[in-house]
Amino acid sequence: MTGRIHSLESFGTVDGPGIRYVVFFQGCPMRCLYCHNPDTWEAAGGTEMTAEEIIAKVTRNIGFYKSGGITATGGEPMLQINFLTELFAEAKKNGIHTALDTCGILFDPEHTEKTDKLMAVTDLVLLDIKHMFEEEHKKLTGHSNTRVFAFAEYLRTIGKPVWIRHVVVPGITFRREELLALGRYLKTLPNMERLEVLPYHAMGKVKYDSLGIEYPLRDTPQLTKAEAAEAEAIIREGMR
Repeated sequence: MTGRIHSLESFGTVDGPGIRYVVFFQGCPMRCLYCHNPDTWEAAGGTEMTAEEIIAKVTRNIGFYKSGGITATGGEPMLQINFLTELFAEAKKNGIHTALDTCGILFDPEHTEKTDKLMAVTDLVLLDIKHMFEEEHKKLTGHSNTRVFAFAEYLRTIGKPVWIRHVVVPGITFRREELLALGRYLKTLPNMERLEVLPYHAMGKVKYDSLGIEYPLRDTPQLTKAEAAEAEAIIREGMR
């Protein structure tokens, strides 16, 4: 089996614990207004690779990743769930910690068989909650957030460790009512190990320019460190 891979990063420090080998999967159904990887959208792009090829690159420097592991991100890795499961299974055979960075949009609560197999070889899920409110989520991503929360509930039910990520964007998610709602929801997830508040940045704009795509948030200011701290404080207020 082969998967379509956009790129590989051998020294990841922000996608899970420790130093990580980060695999960027090709293809994503979401069209988030602030996406900084628009070059991963098309499922037909990327380079075909086998799980064995990728794991060989990790084991070549296995001591380097002793406190870390491998992280699948994208794009949306669950778009290639069969290959993703095979990749993580190979990783576990070699004693490598596995982390999945996903928005959960492809989870089907009516048919969890493939997800069950994937979770059996997944140590940690980094779940990106884009927006708490349904209509605003649709405006931001083009999709409902129903399956995102269904996936979060599934992870809670099976007790899978999860880190919650939330990108805070001025005028979109940098709003007290949304941040408080997120905090109240996170309070219901006993399996949550960490909250990561990610400040919006415009570093992906150059990719849009190179691809000839108009950048949707061209006039949106980047979130400052002080604003990010304020946003996290509001979320944690909701968690109390």
